Amino acid sequence: MIHPDLLVDPVTPWQNWGRVESSTPAFRARPASVDEVVAVVRAARERGLGVKAVGAGHSFTDIAATIGVMVDIGALDGLLHVDHETHRVTLGAGTNLYQLPALLNPHGLALENMGDIDRQTIAGATSTGTHGTGARFRGLAAQIVGLTLVTAAGEVLTISETENAELLPAARLGLGALGIVVEVTLQCVPAFLLKAVEHPEPLDDVLDTFEQRAVEADHFEFYWWPHTDKVMTKTNTRLPLEAGAHPVGPIANWVEESLLGNTALGLLSVVGMAIPRAVRPLNRFATKVYGDREYTDRSYEVFTAPRRVRFRESEYALPRAAVPQALRDIHGLIERQGWDIGFPIEVRVAAPDDNWLSTAYQRETGYIAVHQYFRKDHLPYFRAVDALLRSYDGRPHWGKIHFQDAAELATRYPRFDDFRALRTRLDPDRVFGNAYLERVLGR
Repeated sequence: MIHPDLLVDPVTPWQNWGRVESSTPAFRARPASVDEVVAVVRAARERGLGVKAVGAGHSFTDIAATIGVMVDIGALDGLLHVDHETHRVTLGAGTNLYQLPALLNPHGLALENMGDIDRQTIAGATSTGTHGTGARFRGLAAQIVGLTLVTAAGEVLTISETENAELLPAARLGLGALGIVVEVTLQCVPAFLLKAVEHPEPLDDVLDTFEQRAVEADHFEFYWWPHTDKVMTKTNTRLPLEAGAHPVGPIANWVEESLLGNTALGLLSVVGMAIPRAVRPLNRFATKVYGDREYTDRSYEVFTAPRRVRFRESEYALPRAAVPQALRDIHGLIERQGWDIGFPIEVRVAAPDDNWLSTAYQRETGYIAVHQYFRKDHLPYFRAVDALLRSYDGRPHWGKIHFQDAAELATRYPRFDDFRALRTRLDPDRVFGNAYLERVLGR
Protein backbone atom coordinates (compact mmCIF):
# COMPACT_ATOMS: atom_id res chain seq x y z
CA MET A 1 0.00 0.00 0.00
CA ILE A 2 1.17 3.51 -0.78
CA HIS A 3 1.91 5.76 2.15
CA PRO A 4 -1.02 8.22 2.46
CA ASP A 5 1.30 11.24 2.62
CA LEU A 6 2.50 10.67 -0.94
CA LEU A 7 -0.81 11.67 -2.52
CA VAL A 8 -2.35 14.89 -1.25
CA ASP A 9 -5.33 16.90 -2.40
CA PRO A 10 -4.28 20.08 -4.19
CA VAL A 11 -4.73 23.34 -2.34
CA THR A 12 -4.66 25.54 -5.43
CA PRO A 13 -4.69 24.94 -9.18
CA TRP A 14 -1.32 24.58 -10.88
CA GLN A 15 -0.10 27.40 -13.16
CA ASN A 16 2.95 27.58 -15.36
CA TRP A 17 5.48 30.41 -15.09
CA GLY A 18 4.09 32.30 -18.08
CA ARG A 19 0.57 32.22 -16.59
CA VAL A 20 -0.84 30.93 -19.85
CA GLU A 21 -1.71 27.37 -18.76
CA SER A 22 -3.28 25.95 -15.61
CA SER A 23 -4.98 22.80 -14.37
CA THR A 24 -6.44 21.36 -11.21
CA PRO A 25 -5.02 17.89 -10.54
CA ALA A 26 -6.95 15.41 -8.45
CA PHE A 27 -3.86 14.79 -6.33
CA ARG A 28 -0.35 16.14 -5.97
CA ALA A 29 2.72 14.12 -5.03
CA ARG A 30 6.26 15.14 -4.14
CA PRO A 31 8.25 11.90 -3.99
CA ALA A 32 11.70 12.02 -2.43
CA SER A 33 13.06 8.79 -3.91
CA VAL A 34 12.77 6.58 -6.96
CA ASP A 35 10.87 4.02 -4.90
CA GLU A 36 8.32 6.68 -3.99
CA VAL A 37 7.88 7.60 -7.67
CA VAL A 38 7.20 3.94 -8.39
CA ALA A 39 4.64 3.87 -5.59
CA VAL A 40 2.91 6.99 -6.87
CA VAL A 41 2.63 5.63 -10.42
CA ARG A 42 1.25 2.33 -9.20
CA ALA A 43 -1.25 4.04 -6.89
CA ALA A 44 -2.44 6.29 -9.70
CA ARG A 45 -2.97 3.30 -11.98
CA GLU A 46 -4.99 1.54 -9.28
CA ARG A 47 -7.25 4.60 -9.12
CA GLY A 48 -7.49 4.93 -12.90
CA LEU A 49 -5.74 8.31 -12.85
CA GLY A 50 -3.26 9.77 -15.29
CA VAL A 51 0.16 10.93 -14.10
CA LYS A 52 2.21 13.95 -15.15
CA ALA A 53 5.60 15.02 -13.87
CA VAL A 54 6.23 18.72 -13.36
CA GLY A 55 9.44 20.59 -12.69
CA ALA A 56 9.76 24.37 -12.55
CA GLY A 57 6.72 24.96 -14.76
CA HIS A 58 8.81 27.02 -17.18
CA SER A 59 7.30 25.48 -20.29
CA PHE A 60 4.86 27.85 -21.98
CA THR A 61 2.63 24.96 -23.07
CA ASP A 62 0.27 22.67 -21.17
CA ILE A 63 2.74 19.78 -21.43
CA ALA A 64 2.63 19.23 -17.64
CA ALA A 65 -1.08 19.92 -17.09
CA THR A 66 -3.25 17.13 -15.71
CA ILE A 67 -6.51 16.40 -13.94
CA GLY A 68 -4.94 13.23 -12.54
CA VAL A 69 -1.85 13.04 -10.34
CA MET A 70 0.75 15.81 -10.67
CA VAL A 71 4.18 14.60 -9.60
CA ASP A 72 6.53 17.37 -8.48
CA ILE A 73 10.06 16.03 -9.04
CA GLY A 74 11.74 18.86 -7.14
CA ALA A 75 12.80 16.64 -4.23
CA LEU A 76 14.69 14.32 -6.61
CA ASP A 77 17.64 16.66 -6.84
CA GLY A 78 21.36 16.84 -6.23
CA LEU A 79 24.58 15.28 -7.48
CA LEU A 80 24.41 11.50 -7.24
CA HIS A 81 27.68 10.42 -8.85
CA VAL A 82 30.77 11.87 -10.56
CA ASP A 83 33.11 9.99 -12.89
CA HIS A 84 36.19 12.18 -12.97
CA GLU A 85 37.86 10.16 -15.70
CA THR A 86 35.03 10.56 -18.22
CA HIS A 87 33.70 13.93 -16.91
CA ARG A 88 30.26 12.42 -16.49
CA VAL A 89 27.86 13.28 -13.68
CA THR A 90 24.58 11.74 -12.57
CA LEU A 91 21.95 14.11 -11.20
CA GLY A 92 18.54 13.78 -9.68
CA ALA A 93 16.01 14.70 -12.34
CA GLY A 94 14.60 17.55 -10.25
CA THR A 95 17.91 19.37 -10.02
CA ASN A 96 17.45 22.94 -11.22
CA LEU A 97 19.96 24.29 -13.71
CA TYR A 98 20.83 27.13 -11.35
CA GLN A 99 22.04 24.54 -8.81
CA LEU A 100 24.65 23.14 -11.18
CA PRO A 101 27.50 25.62 -10.60
CA ALA A 102 27.64 24.78 -6.89
CA LEU A 103 27.46 21.06 -7.69
CA LEU A 104 29.94 20.97 -10.57
CA ASN A 105 32.51 23.62 -9.65
CA PRO A 106 34.15 21.52 -6.90
CA HIS A 107 34.84 18.90 -9.56
CA GLY A 108 36.12 21.35 -12.16
CA LEU A 109 33.25 20.59 -14.55
CA ALA A 110 30.59 22.50 -16.47
CA LEU A 111 27.85 21.93 -19.04
CA GLU A 112 29.13 22.22 -22.60
CA ASN A 113 26.35 24.63 -23.50
CA MET A 114 23.35 26.23 -21.79
CA GLY A 115 20.30 28.28 -22.63
CA ASP A 116 19.75 31.75 -21.23
CA ILE A 117 17.33 30.70 -18.46
CA ASP A 118 18.39 28.46 -15.57
CA ARG A 119 15.15 28.04 -13.60
CA GLN A 120 14.19 24.71 -15.20
CA THR A 121 14.86 21.27 -13.81
CA ILE A 122 17.32 19.17 -15.77
CA ALA A 123 14.56 16.69 -16.67
CA GLY A 124 12.14 19.40 -17.74
CA ALA A 125 14.75 21.22 -19.80
CA THR A 126 15.93 18.14 -21.66
CA SER A 127 12.47 16.61 -22.12
CA THR A 128 11.25 19.71 -23.98
CA GLY A 129 14.38 20.40 -26.03
CA THR A 130 16.00 23.37 -24.28
CA HIS A 131 19.03 24.57 -26.23
CA GLY A 132 21.55 27.36 -26.15
CA THR A 133 23.37 28.85 -29.10
CA GLY A 134 26.47 27.85 -31.06
CA ALA A 135 26.78 26.32 -34.52
CA ARG A 136 29.11 23.60 -33.21
CA PHE A 137 27.16 22.87 -30.03
CA ARG A 138 24.07 20.74 -29.58
CA GLY A 139 21.09 21.20 -27.30
CA LEU A 140 21.04 20.15 -23.67
CA ALA A 141 19.34 16.79 -24.30
CA ALA A 142 22.19 15.73 -26.59
CA GLN A 143 24.53 15.93 -23.59
CA ILE A 144 22.65 13.05 -21.92
CA VAL A 145 24.53 9.74 -21.97
CA GLY A 146 22.16 7.87 -19.68
CA LEU A 147 18.90 8.23 -17.79
CA THR A 148 16.50 6.31 -15.58
CA LEU A 149 12.74 6.23 -16.15
CA VAL A 150 9.83 5.02 -14.08
CA THR A 151 7.52 3.47 -16.66
CA ALA A 152 3.74 3.32 -16.80
CA ALA A 153 3.92 -0.20 -15.37
CA GLY A 154 5.63 1.18 -12.28
CA GLU A 155 8.97 -0.35 -13.23
CA VAL A 156 12.42 1.23 -13.28
CA LEU A 157 14.03 1.34 -16.73
CA THR A 158 17.70 2.22 -17.19
CA ILE A 159 18.75 3.58 -20.58
CA SER A 160 22.38 4.24 -21.44
CA GLU A 161 25.03 3.65 -24.10
CA THR A 162 25.39 0.07 -22.83
CA GLU A 163 21.88 -0.72 -21.59
CA ASN A 164 18.80 -0.34 -23.80
CA ALA A 165 20.99 1.91 -25.96
CA GLU A 166 18.54 1.86 -28.86
CA LEU A 167 16.09 3.86 -26.73
CA LEU A 168 18.49 6.69 -25.92
CA PRO A 169 17.76 8.92 -28.98
CA ALA A 170 14.06 8.84 -28.06
CA ALA A 171 14.26 9.01 -24.27
CA ARG A 172 16.67 11.95 -24.09
CA LEU A 173 13.91 14.22 -25.38
CA GLY A 174 10.76 12.35 -24.52
CA LEU A 175 8.15 15.07 -23.77
CA GLY A 176 7.20 13.18 -20.61
CA ALA A 177 5.45 10.66 -22.86
CA LEU A 178 7.66 7.63 -22.15
CA GLY A 179 7.81 7.75 -18.35
CA ILE A 180 8.94 9.86 -15.42
CA VAL A 181 12.63 10.71 -15.65
CA VAL A 182 14.16 10.28 -12.19
CA GLU A 183 17.92 10.39 -12.88
CA VAL A 184 20.02 11.86 -15.68
CA THR A 185 23.68 11.27 -16.54
CA LEU A 186 25.33 14.12 -18.45
CA GLN A 187 28.54 14.37 -20.40
CA CYS A 188 30.23 17.45 -18.97
CA VAL A 189 33.41 19.27 -19.98
CA PRO A 190 36.21 20.86 -17.94
CA ALA A 191 35.07 24.20 -16.52
CA PHE A 192 35.78 27.11 -18.86
CA LEU A 193 35.40 30.84 -19.31
CA LEU A 194 33.49 32.80 -21.92
CA LYS A 195 34.57 36.14 -23.27
CA ALA A 196 31.36 37.99 -24.11
CA VAL A 197 31.16 40.87 -26.56
CA GLU A 198 27.75 42.58 -26.63
CA HIS A 199 27.32 45.29 -29.21
CA PRO A 200 24.46 47.08 -31.02
CA GLU A 201 24.65 46.83 -34.81
CA PRO A 202 22.48 47.56 -37.87
CA LEU A 203 19.89 44.86 -38.53
CA ASP A 204 20.62 44.52 -42.23
CA ASP A 205 24.36 44.16 -41.67
CA VAL A 206 23.83 41.35 -39.19
CA LEU A 207 21.35 39.52 -41.43
CA ASP A 208 23.65 39.83 -44.43
CA THR A 209 26.51 38.21 -42.51
CA PHE A 210 24.45 35.94 -40.27
CA GLU A 211 25.66 32.53 -41.42
CA GLN A 212 29.31 33.54 -41.49
CA ARG A 213 29.12 34.98 -37.99
CA ALA A 214 27.18 32.02 -36.66
CA VAL A 215 29.78 29.57 -37.97
CA GLU A 216 32.89 31.53 -37.03
CA ALA A 217 31.91 32.28 -33.42
CA ASP A 218 31.75 29.73 -30.65
CA HIS A 219 28.37 31.12 -29.56
CA PHE A 220 26.52 33.81 -31.48
CA GLU A 221 23.06 35.26 -30.97
CA PHE A 222 21.23 38.53 -31.38
CA TYR A 223 18.10 40.35 -30.26
CA TRP A 224 16.09 42.55 -32.60
CA TRP A 225 13.77 45.21 -31.23
CA PRO A 226 10.76 45.44 -33.59
CA HIS A 227 10.12 48.86 -35.16
CA THR A 228 13.87 49.60 -35.16
CA ASP A 229 16.78 48.97 -37.51
CA LYS A 230 19.11 47.85 -34.72
CA VAL A 231 19.98 44.56 -33.04
CA MET A 232 22.05 43.69 -30.00
CA THR A 233 24.59 41.03 -30.91
CA LYS A 234 26.25 38.75 -28.37
CA THR A 235 29.36 36.82 -29.36
CA ASN A 236 30.89 34.43 -26.81
CA THR A 237 34.39 32.95 -27.17
CA ARG A 238 35.42 29.93 -25.10
CA LEU A 239 38.59 30.33 -23.03
CA PRO A 240 40.40 28.13 -20.48
CA LEU A 241 40.17 29.08 -16.83
CA GLU A 242 43.85 30.00 -16.94
CA ALA A 243 43.04 32.95 -19.21
CA GLY A 244 41.62 34.75 -16.18
CA ALA A 245 38.16 36.16 -15.57
CA HIS A 246 37.32 39.84 -15.98
CA PRO A 247 33.69 39.89 -14.86
CA VAL A 248 31.33 42.82 -14.98
CA GLY A 249 31.53 44.88 -11.81
CA PRO A 250 28.63 44.53 -9.37
CA ILE A 251 27.27 48.02 -10.05
CA ALA A 252 27.54 47.71 -13.83
CA ASN A 253 26.00 44.25 -13.68
CA TRP A 254 23.09 45.55 -11.58
CA VAL A 255 22.50 48.37 -14.06
CA GLU A 256 22.54 46.06 -17.09
CA GLU A 257 20.69 42.99 -15.80
CA SER A 258 18.47 44.24 -12.97
CA LEU A 259 17.75 47.84 -13.87
CA LEU A 260 17.72 47.65 -17.68
CA GLY A 261 17.16 43.94 -18.33
CA ASN A 262 14.28 43.52 -15.90
CA THR A 263 13.01 46.66 -14.16
CA ALA A 264 13.08 48.82 -17.28
CA LEU A 265 11.69 46.04 -19.47
CA GLY A 266 8.82 45.55 -17.03
CA LEU A 267 8.13 49.28 -17.02
CA LEU A 268 8.26 49.43 -20.83
CA SER A 269 5.79 46.55 -20.99
CA VAL A 270 3.33 48.22 -18.63
CA VAL A 271 3.61 51.58 -20.40
CA GLY A 272 3.21 49.86 -23.77
CA MET A 273 -0.05 48.26 -22.65
CA ALA A 274 -1.44 51.55 -21.39
CA ILE A 275 -0.14 53.67 -24.28
CA PRO A 276 0.42 51.47 -27.37
CA ARG A 277 1.73 54.39 -29.44
CA ALA A 278 4.63 54.67 -26.99
CA VAL A 279 6.01 51.22 -27.90
CA ARG A 280 7.92 52.29 -31.01
CA PRO A 281 9.81 55.23 -29.49
CA LEU A 282 10.47 53.16 -26.37
CA ASN A 283 11.96 50.37 -28.50
CA ARG A 284 14.20 52.89 -30.26
CA PHE A 285 15.28 54.18 -26.86
CA ALA A 286 16.02 50.63 -25.69
CA THR A 287 18.44 50.07 -28.58
CA LYS A 288 20.47 53.03 -27.36
CA VAL A 289 20.87 51.89 -23.75
CA TYR A 290 21.07 48.08 -23.83
CA GLY A 291 24.32 46.16 -24.28
CA ASP A 292 27.64 47.40 -25.68
CA ARG A 293 30.07 45.83 -23.23
CA GLU A 294 32.83 43.21 -23.00
CA TYR A 295 33.58 40.90 -20.10
CA THR A 296 34.97 37.43 -19.31
CA ASP A 297 33.47 35.13 -16.70
CA ARG A 298 32.60 31.55 -15.88
CA SER A 299 30.52 29.95 -18.62
CA TYR A 300 27.28 29.74 -16.66
CA GLU A 301 27.51 33.43 -15.68
CA VAL A 302 27.68 34.40 -19.35
CA PHE A 303 25.21 31.89 -20.80
CA THR A 304 22.37 32.72 -18.41
CA ALA A 305 20.63 35.88 -17.27
CA PRO A 306 17.78 36.57 -14.83
CA ARG A 307 14.27 36.78 -16.30
CA ARG A 308 11.96 38.43 -13.79
CA VAL A 309 9.47 40.00 -16.18
CA ARG A 310 6.87 37.40 -17.06
CA PHE A 311 6.31 36.82 -20.74
CA ARG A 312 5.02 34.27 -23.20
CA GLU A 313 7.13 32.80 -25.95
CA SER A 314 6.93 30.96 -29.24
CA GLU A 315 10.07 29.64 -30.90
CA TYR A 316 10.68 27.91 -34.20
CA ALA A 317 13.67 25.95 -35.47
CA LEU A 318 14.45 26.54 -39.14
CA PRO A 319 17.17 25.47 -41.53
CA ARG A 320 19.94 27.87 -40.53
CA ALA A 321 20.27 29.42 -43.97
CA ALA A 322 16.59 30.42 -43.91
CA VAL A 323 16.85 32.60 -40.80
CA PRO A 324 17.70 35.99 -42.39
CA GLN A 325 14.80 35.93 -44.85
CA ALA A 326 12.41 34.54 -42.25
CA LEU A 327 13.23 37.41 -39.89
CA ARG A 328 12.75 39.92 -42.70
CA ASP A 329 9.35 38.32 -43.32
CA ILE A 330 8.42 38.74 -39.65
CA HIS A 331 9.55 42.37 -39.86
CA GLY A 332 7.18 42.90 -42.79
CA LEU A 333 4.37 41.01 -41.08
CA ILE A 334 4.56 43.21 -37.96
CA GLU A 335 4.50 46.41 -39.97
CA ARG A 336 1.64 45.28 -42.25
CA GLN A 337 -0.48 44.30 -39.27
CA GLY A 338 0.27 47.53 -37.45
CA TRP A 339 1.11 45.68 -34.24
CA ASP A 340 3.07 47.37 -31.46
CA ILE A 341 5.53 44.73 -30.27
CA GLY A 342 7.48 45.72 -27.18
CA PHE A 343 9.55 42.57 -26.58
CA PRO A 344 12.68 41.80 -28.61
CA ILE A 345 12.93 38.85 -30.99
CA GLU A 346 15.76 36.41 -30.22
CA VAL A 347 17.84 34.58 -32.85
CA ARG A 348 20.17 31.67 -32.06
CA VAL A 349 21.76 28.63 -33.74
CA ALA A 350 22.55 25.01 -32.90
CA ALA A 351 24.40 22.01 -34.29
CA PRO A 352 22.54 18.96 -35.64
CA ASP A 353 21.88 15.99 -33.36
CA ASP A 354 20.26 12.57 -33.61
CA ASN A 355 17.55 12.78 -30.95
CA TRP A 356 14.37 11.74 -32.68
CA LEU A 357 12.24 14.70 -31.56
CA SER A 358 15.01 17.27 -31.42
CA THR A 359 14.20 20.49 -33.25
CA ALA A 360 17.78 20.26 -34.59
CA TYR A 361 17.40 16.65 -35.75
CA GLN A 362 19.94 16.08 -38.55
CA ARG A 363 20.11 19.65 -39.78
CA GLU A 364 22.06 22.86 -39.16
CA THR A 365 19.52 24.88 -37.24
CA GLY A 366 18.64 28.48 -36.54
CA TYR A 367 16.03 29.57 -34.01
CA ILE A 368 13.69 32.55 -34.03
CA ALA A 369 11.84 33.25 -30.79
CA VAL A 370 9.06 35.81 -30.40
CA HIS A 371 7.82 37.07 -27.05
CA GLN A 372 4.90 38.98 -25.62
CA TYR A 373 4.30 40.48 -22.18
CA PHE A 374 2.17 38.02 -20.20
CA ARG A 375 -0.69 40.48 -19.67
CA LYS A 376 -1.11 41.12 -23.41
CA ASP A 377 -3.01 38.94 -25.86
CA HIS A 378 -0.25 36.99 -27.56
CA LEU A 379 -2.44 34.89 -29.86
CA PRO A 380 -2.77 37.07 -33.01
CA TYR A 381 0.99 37.72 -33.12
CA PHE A 382 2.03 34.15 -32.30
CA ARG A 383 -0.46 32.55 -34.69
CA ALA A 384 0.69 34.71 -37.58
CA VAL A 385 4.38 34.03 -36.91
CA ASP A 386 3.61 30.34 -36.46
CA ALA A 387 1.91 30.20 -39.87
CA LEU A 388 4.75 32.10 -41.51
CA LEU A 389 7.53 29.90 -40.10
CA ARG A 390 5.75 26.68 -41.06
CA SER A 391 6.48 27.63 -44.66
CA TYR A 392 10.20 27.35 -43.84
CA ASP A 393 9.81 23.74 -42.65
CA GLY A 394 9.75 25.12 -39.13
CA ARG A 395 9.79 22.82 -36.14
CA PRO A 396 8.22 24.39 -33.04
CA HIS A 397 10.01 24.25 -29.71
CA TRP A 398 8.16 21.65 -27.63
CA GLY A 399 8.12 23.81 -24.52
CA LYS A 400 6.89 26.98 -26.19
CA ILE A 401 3.57 28.07 -27.64
CA HIS A 402 2.76 26.66 -31.07
CA PHE A 403 -0.23 25.49 -33.06
CA GLN A 404 0.95 22.40 -34.94
CA ASP A 405 -0.64 19.00 -34.38
CA ALA A 406 0.48 15.41 -34.80
CA ALA A 407 -0.46 15.20 -38.47
CA GLU A 408 1.76 18.13 -39.39
CA LEU A 409 4.55 17.34 -36.93
CA ALA A 410 4.84 13.86 -38.44
CA THR A 411 6.02 15.51 -41.65
CA ARG A 412 8.77 17.42 -39.79
CA TYR A 413 10.45 14.48 -38.05
CA PRO A 414 11.71 11.39 -39.92
CA ARG A 415 11.58 9.27 -36.73
CA PHE A 416 8.21 10.56 -35.54
CA ASP A 417 6.37 7.27 -36.09
CA ASP A 418 9.21 5.38 -34.39
CA PHE A 419 8.79 7.59 -31.33
CA ARG A 420 5.04 6.99 -31.28
CA ALA A 421 5.59 3.24 -31.55
CA LEU A 422 7.97 3.33 -28.59
CA ARG A 423 5.44 5.36 -26.63
CA THR A 424 2.81 2.69 -27.28
CA ARG A 425 5.25 0.01 -26.17
CA LEU A 426 6.14 1.75 -22.90
CA ASP A 427 2.77 3.37 -22.15
CA PRO A 428 0.02 1.53 -24.03
CA ASP A 429 -2.70 2.84 -21.71
CA ARG A 430 -1.48 6.46 -21.91
CA VAL A 431 -0.92 6.76 -18.17
CA PHE A 432 1.36 9.72 -18.94
CA GLY A 433 -0.96 11.22 -21.52
CA ASN A 434 -2.73 14.58 -21.44
CA ALA A 435 -4.34 16.99 -23.87
CA TYR A 436 -1.02 18.39 -25.06
CA LEU A 437 0.47 15.01 -25.89
CA GLU A 438 -2.73 13.95 -27.63
CA ARG A 439 -2.48 17.03 -29.81
CA VAL A 440 1.20 16.72 -30.73
CA LEU A 441 1.59 12.93 -30.78
CA GLY A 442 -1.94 11.67 -31.34
CA ARG A 443 -3.68 9.02 -29.27
